[in-house]
Amino acid sequence: MASLMLRRLAQAALILLGVAAITFVLLYALPADPARMIAGRSATAQTVANIRHELGLDQPLLVQFGTYLGNLLHGNLGRSYAQKTDVWTLIAARLPATLTLMLAGIFVEVVLGLTLGTIAAVRRGGFVDRLVMMASFVGTSAPQFLVALLLLYLLAATLGWFPMSGYGSFSHLVLPAVTLGICGAGWYARMVRSSMIDVLNQDYVRTARAKGLSSKRVILRHALPNAVLPIIAMIGIDIGQFMGGVVVVEAVYGWPGIGQLAWQAIQQVDIPIIMGVTLTSALAIIIGNLLADLVAPVIDPRIRTR
Repeated sequence: MASLMLRRLAQAALILLGVAAITFVLLYALPADPARMIAGRSATAQTVANIRHELGLDQPLLVQFGTYLGNLLHGNLGRSYAQKTDVWTLIAARLPATLTLMLAGIFVEVVLGLTLGTIAAVRRGGFVDRLVMMASFVGTSAPQFLVALLLLYLLAATLGWFPMSGYGSFSHLVLPAVTLGICGAGWYARMVRSSMIDVLNQDYVRTARAKGLSSKRVILRHALPNAVLPIIAMIGIDIGQFMGGVVVVEAVYGWPGIGQLAWQAIQQVDIPIIMGVTLTSALAIIIGNLLADLVAPVIDPRIRTR
């Protein structure tokens, strides 16, 4: 276990370094000029040059990246160009809202995916199976902003069951979480169905049925725990995807998370915030995959961490 943690930490450091380097180069290559955005359209060339010098944007790329890495090693993500505040302070203030939305979305998609996938596997080849697979295809194909707008129109604007936007109560959380969950539940349903069909054909499942155990006990006690293993690894990957997907959902629902912060930073070419959010998302993916590796042996003792 200790060697696994050390390897994971070394891999995490290399991954974060690669993400920082790629993101920094891409942002440097953007045609937009942060200094011009800060100075305004009517600013003189000298004013823009002064701002570039103040921000260090007139230095060579390697010098800028080296300075950023040095600050990063000291836990300094930089200072926002537009908001004149430390990036970590801005991220930390919005991170609880994003984590709440992310966990709620994962809960929705796991519950929907496991339930629908199990039903489809048990009813394999029937009408219910085809209906679930069709719904999963629609869920995975539909853009998040379209799902969000449809839910807003039907459940908020028309029926008035939920608020249109905002943050602070359970009712504000439902629609954003369901939006994220619907778009991810399709993948879970298809994976659970495929894994469950394979497990149901195993010898130990046939033995359990031959002993006279009920179908419910066979599925829930013997089949599902083994069929769910691929889902655990997928949840770890989904953490990072949720960190990226919440940008659209938070923008539509006015959810004050880091996705909304990133969207505002992109519009303002606020490079320190974009870098900070990107590294935070990468770190979330790493932590999610590590947790998935640690949880899998607990669910299935046959798996050993090497």
